[in-house]
Amino acid sequence: MAVQESASKKTNAINAITAPAGYQAGATIAGIKDSGLPDLALLISDQPATAAAMYTTNVVKAAPLIVNQAQLVSPQLQAVIVNSGNANCATGDQGILDAKEMVRLASLRAKCPIEDVFVNSTGIIGHFLPMGKIALGVESIELSHNGGSAFAEAILTTDTFLKEAVTTFEVNNHQYTIGACCKGAGMIHPNMATMLAFITTDAPIEAKALDSSLRTNVERSFNMVTIDGDTSTNDTVLAMANGIGDGPIIDMEDKKGLSEFNTALWSVCRKLAIDLARDGEGATKLIEMRVTGAANWEEGRDVARSVVQSPLLKAALSKGDPNWGRVLMAAGYSGVEFDPSVVRLWMGDQILFQNGISTGTPASEAAQATAGDTVKIHLDLGQGNAEAIAWGCDLTEEYVRFNADYVT
Repeated sequence: MAVQESASKKTNAINAITAPAGYQAGATIAGIKDSGLPDLALLISDQPATAAAMYTTNVVKAAPLIVNQAQLVSPQLQAVIVNSGNANCATGDQGILDAKEMVRLASLRAKCPIEDVFVNSTGIIGHFLPMGKIALGVESIELSHNGGSAFAEAILTTDTFLKEAVTTFEVNNHQYTIGACCKGAGMIHPNMATMLAFITTDAPIEAKALDSSLRTNVERSFNMVTIDGDTSTNDTVLAMANGIGDGPIIDMEDKKGLSEFNTALWSVCRKLAIDLARDGEGATKLIEMRVTGAANWEEGRDVARSVVQSPLLKAALSKGDPNWGRVLMAAGYSGVEFDPSVVRLWMGDQILFQNGISTGTPASEAAQATAGDTVKIHLDLGQGNAEAIAWGCDLTEEYVRFNADYVT
C-alpha cells in the first residue's frame, strides 16, 4: 500500500478527496482573501455518508465548530463547505448566523437536508464574513469528480503547498480508497491546531468504527505535530465514508476489516501530519523526534512532543547546531520519569549521548545530521518497549517576522 505524496505545485495535484468513488468537489475565488486566491470550497458526496469529526480543545471555539457540534448529532453528512481568509471566530451571534447561512447555501447547492451539511472557516479571527460574496461564490463553484485539488487549494491560508494523500486497501475482496487533504502552517500544536483536515472514503464503515479509527489515528498523527505551541480556535478533522465501494459493512466486530481500514487511514494521516510540520511558517527543517524504550506509548508521546516544541532546540537546529543537551533538557521536563544514566541519544546515525555522558563525537560530525532539510532525533529511554514519534520544525527569524506582520 503506497501513499501518494502531495505536491508543492498545483500542476502535480492528485485530487485526493475525490479519488474515492462518489465524491465531487470544487472551489472559487469569492473575494474573501485580499490576495485574490481561491477561498471558497465545496465537497459533496453522491449519497449520504457516515461521518465522524474531532475538534479543537481550545475553550474559544469558532462559530462553525459550534454549529457543527450541534449539527452532527446523527453521524451522517453529504456536503462540506469551507472558506479561507476569515475564521469566523469571536464574531458573536452574527458569526453563528453566518455559519448557519453557509450551511443553508451548501444544502441548496447539494440538494440535501441542512442537517447533512458541515461548515468550516479558517483565517483571521474577529472579522465578520462577507456573506454576499459567499452567496455568489457558492453558485459559481464548478463541481467535478476531479475537483479534489481545487478544494485543497482553496482552504489554504499561510501554507506554501497543497497537502494531499491517497491510498487504497482491500477488505473482503473489495478494494477501497481513502483520500485526504489538510491545511495548516502556523498556530499548530498537539490537541489539534490551526488546521483543517478532510478525509473521504468509499468504504462501507459503520459510524462507531469510523469514529474509533479516526480518534486513534488523529492521536498518533495530527496530535503529534507541533509548530509553535499555539492551539487554534478552528481545528477540525472530518472523515466521511459513503459506502459506494459496496461490500459488507466494516464494524467493530470485523477485526480484520477494521485493522485494514486503520492501517490505510494511518498512512494518509501520517503523511499529512508530516506535511504540516514541514510547512511550518518560516521553517527550513522538518524535525522528526523518535522516542523508543518508553514504559508505554503515552510516556513516549509526552517526551517526543516536549522535545519538538522546545524553542531552544528549534532555534539551535535552524542554524544547524546539533545541541543535544537541549534534547535532554526538554525530555527532562516532559513530566515523564526516567533514568538519564541509561538514556541513549542519536542525531541522524550519530550517537551523541550514552551512559550519562557525551560520546565525544566531534561537533563537525554531529552537525552533518542537521545540515539537510530533515533532522532525525532518536532518544531511547531504556524503560520499556514502547515508542512514539512526533514532528515539528525549526524556529527561524522568518517565523517572527511573518507573525508580527500577520494583521498589520
